[in-house]
Amino acid sequence: MLRTEYEFTLPMGYVDERGNLHRDGTMRLATAYDEVQPLEDPRVIANQAYLGILILSRVVTRIGTINDVSPAIIEGLFSSDYAYLQQLYLRINDDGTDIVETQCPDCGSRFALNLAEMSND
Repeated sequence: MLRTEYEFTLPMGYVDERGNLHRDGTMRLATAYDEVQPLEDPRVIANQAYLGILILSRVVTRIGTINDVSPAIIEGLFSSDYAYLQQLYLRINDDGTDIVETQCPDCGSRFALNLAEMSND
């Protein structure tokens, strides 16, 4: 069975306007349209670096209790969380592996994590 959604835990977490911390989330596999459609966005035309923000806002389906992940949410992530999501996106969409490198938020140790072993399927 094809796995299309992957759970994750952000290294730092998103802090919303009320000060609530959101760390757990879900990312789905990208479609071709997810990668092509943002290329027409004026923000991407003005600054190609914005492409990553738009793509992640399309494929991240949940961060904590936030089910509508907008570009503004992705913009508000700490840079380490943004980099983590970019790496996860590449791993699940480009090379098809379920292994991601992550870091313990408490001790800082880096380790490989097999996402397939964490699946509830």
